Amino acid sequence: MKKISSQTKYEEILMEQPKYKRWYDHDPVLLQVINILRDYQTELRAQAEVFLLKIEEKVSKETIDKFYEMVRPANGNRWYDKDPVISKTVELLRVVPPEVQKAAAEHFLKTLKELGIEPKLDGQTPTEQK
Repeated sequence: MKKISSQTKYEEILMEQPKYKRWYDHDPVLLQVINILRDYQTELRAQAEVFLLKIEEKVSKETIDKFYEMVRPANGNRWYDKDPVISKTVELLRVVPPEVQKAAAEHFLKTLKELGIEPKLDGQTPTEQK
């Protein structure tokens, strides 16, 4: 009987796990929301502000600001680092558990739909329903 080393078993487990390039690639709904935020930062900034206000109600603005100072990169090269509201929103989504990410993403899409905004993912601007 062949003995399997713990290193070999660890490598097998790693091979079985899906590999994601970015932290949001694991969930198609979350991926869609991140792409929408990236493509329509200006148009959706108000929605991001509402999201942050809801989080502030639960934990406090000071807590969010302290957290953001800890995670904000010094060079700010990522697409969402240009606007502090969008950046805080994305960073909060990044650190919460996957089930919270999914719920927040679904709520975001639902809110857009309720506002009559149908985001386009093919480079077009979001459309408003009349």
